[in-house]
Amino acid sequence: MKSTISAACAAALMASVAMSSTALADQYGLATYYHNPWHPGLIAAHLTLPFGTRVRVTNLDNGRSVVVVIVDRGPYAYGRIIDLSDVAADVLGMRRAGVVHVRVELI
Repeated sequence: MKSTISAACAAALMASVAMSSTALADQYGLATYYHNPWHPGLIAAHLTLPFGTRVRVTNLDNGRSVVVVIVDRGPYAYGRIIDLSDVAADVLGMRRAGVVHVRVELI
């Protein structure tokens, strides 16, 4: 019984280490934007990053970047890694395109 519990604890620890190490790496993918009337400003939605996390998002198409705070969950569309507020989208110059290639860095 003890070895089963120890194995389960070891597996859980290794999974948490793997998740934290991937969370520290820059992410590359597609970004979209949305309007959130309850949180105006430079905010974003991410599936796994903790609320309150600050990230730098760089539009790889034009080089512009913005720092946003994670306050929501999403995006839920395949291939998208972050949903930005419409304010952040304006800073990145992506409103017209709607979807752009970005790099997301923890800061």
